[in-house]
Amino acid sequence: MDRIIYTAMTGANAAAQRQSVLSNNLANAGTNGFRAEMSTFRSVPVQGSGSSTRVFALEATSGHLETAGPAQRTGRALDAMAMGKAMFGVQGLDGLEAYTRNGAFEVSPEGALLTSGGLPVLSDGGAPLEVPQGAEVSLAADGTVTAKLAGQPPLIAGRVKLATPDAENLIKRGTDGLFRGINGDPLPQDPNARLLSGSIEGSNVNAVESMVGMIAASRQFETQMRLMQTAETNDKTAAQLLSMNG
Repeated sequence: MDRIIYTAMTGANAAAQRQSVLSNNLANAGTNGFRAEMSTFRSVPVQGSGSSTRVFALEATSGHLETAGPAQRTGRALDAMAMGKAMFGVQGLDGLEAYTRNGAFEVSPEGALLTSGGLPVLSDGGAPLEVPQGAEVSLAADGTVTAKLAGQPPLIAGRVKLATPDAENLIKRGTDGLFRGINGDPLPQDPNARLLSGSIEGSNVNAVESMVGMIAASRQFETQMRLMQTAETNDKTAAQLLSMNG
């Protein structure tokens, strides 16, 4: 069998993976703070006699689009948008520190500050933030959480952890959609990070671009499948010719 079928197979697999990434991005076009995932591939030359002109398509390390999503003004005291590249520290379901750009917070009946998904929001000390039950909560630009009970002076409950990834503190996306330190270690608190209260960040997914990409990936997949069918046809024709001459 012609080796082209293996080359086409890797191309079809790469196109299918790209389609999966793009469809996930499109599904999260309305998710607050979502970062579009990027799919990248590299061409690897096939080693061996007679294969110097062939290449395989292999998936390379993929990252995410760091462009900030659009700011949406809500006027809600517990909505916050991290400025620049900063992220909010939260506690994942695995109990480890993770990071998100989704700043739609709420207070549980027990007084815990939570994300819209129910994850505890962490303080700059790495512990879950708690406020007095029934208190009116507000967020300052530096992440300071202030709670005010009726007839009592305002109480500072803590400070939301704001971490900024950089070349020394790289992050990667987990299967749960949260980001974590690439080595599993918590990122340090960024004292210069700021948030915008009363606003929330939308998804940075470009729906039109994702749709166009899905169409292109679909066509690429069909092209690779036709190549595989052509290789199969050539193989059958060659077998018939050999049997006639035999």
